[in-house]
Amino acid sequence: METPDNNLPGNRQPEPLSLVDLVIRLALAALLMWLAAHAFAPFLVMMVWAVVLAVSLHPLNQKLAGRLGGSNGRAATVLVLLMLILLGVPTVLLGMAFIDHVIGFHDSLSEGRQVIPPPPKAVEDWPLIGQQIYAAWQSASTNFTRFAEHYHDQLLALSRDAMAKLGSTLTALLAFTAAFIVAGILLAYTTPSHSTARRIFSRVCGPEHGPQMLELSVATVRSVSSGVIGVAFIQALLLGIGFLLCGVPGTGLLAVVALILGIAQIPAILVVIPVLVWLWSQSDASTLASVMFSVYLVLAGLADNVLKPMLLGRGVAVPMPVILLGALGGMISAGLTGLFVGAVILALGYQVLKVWVRGGEPEPPSTPEHE
Repeated sequence: METPDNNLPGNRQPEPLSLVDLVIRLALAALLMWLAAHAFAPFLVMMVWAVVLAVSLHPLNQKLAGRLGGSNGRAATVLVLLMLILLGVPTVLLGMAFIDHVIGFHDSLSEGRQVIPPPPKAVEDWPLIGQQIYAAWQSASTNFTRFAEHYHDQLLALSRDAMAKLGSTLTALLAFTAAFIVAGILLAYTTPSHSTARRIFSRVCGPEHGPQMLELSVATVRSVSSGVIGVAFIQALLLGIGFLLCGVPGTGLLAVVALILGIAQIPAILVVIPVLVWLWSQSDASTLASVMFSVYLVLAGLADNVLKPMLLGRGVAVPMPVILLGALGGMISAGLTGLFVGAVILALGYQVLKVWVRGGEPEPPSTPEHE
């Protein structure tokens, strides 16, 4: 048998890289990654929301696809259009009205015209703080010209800050709308998207633990969607119905406050307490009706204590406190998107710590930790 001649051009072995070549290649790769990250940075929040929405809506999209002949693309289109109509149209209308008010306030301040109309009489009937707000509003409306002369610069700066905040809010709304569209694309191509994510996790975490980490990330996102945002929405809806039946002034605003408090993991009972004070001091309802409304509002204000253990951490092999701490820490540091990112990171970190503590030994069969 003839031995191959390594000196021939076709059999030539690649020469080992010198240290200088290796450093140059690593530097160029790092520069390329930095430029790519810099170019992608404006779309990072939108893509995070798109992935969160796609992961959260995937079970619903699968059910809808089953009713539409098994087409993921058709189901994703219908789902995204419904979401845009239900959420996008009211948001756009509310945003346009808010823009008109802010611009009018800024123009009035710039021209020195009176911008505060007299307060409605209904403001005086608001729970606890209604009379104080009514008196302050009435005073500002009556003496605003003299008030503006003393604080014109401060008010003008305040209106400019409001315009800047308005611009950032509009940008966030547009990004959220675009995230729905991108989420629809991801849902339409569920199989390739899942295969790509699986390959990435397997490449980073290894073929043994990569798929497990991917499933844990998906389950954590869905758990936070239902256990934090879902519970907050249900509680705000229950409280909103109760406020509406009680005839509480500012029902919509109070429901939105309850929703924000629920997402921030602050007890919504803080909204119920002033309403109960108003109910027993200002309402014209009978004693029996007041008792029934009070019981309902208290139960609705404490509903998160029952719903959260049922939904948060469901189907996730990570203790509920880990997910909750990750969600809270992420929201404090990075806003609403951090609610999901923080929970996923802490859940993955907890799982990696478990694997490291076991030293590679197989985990004994057991029921999920949250059960």
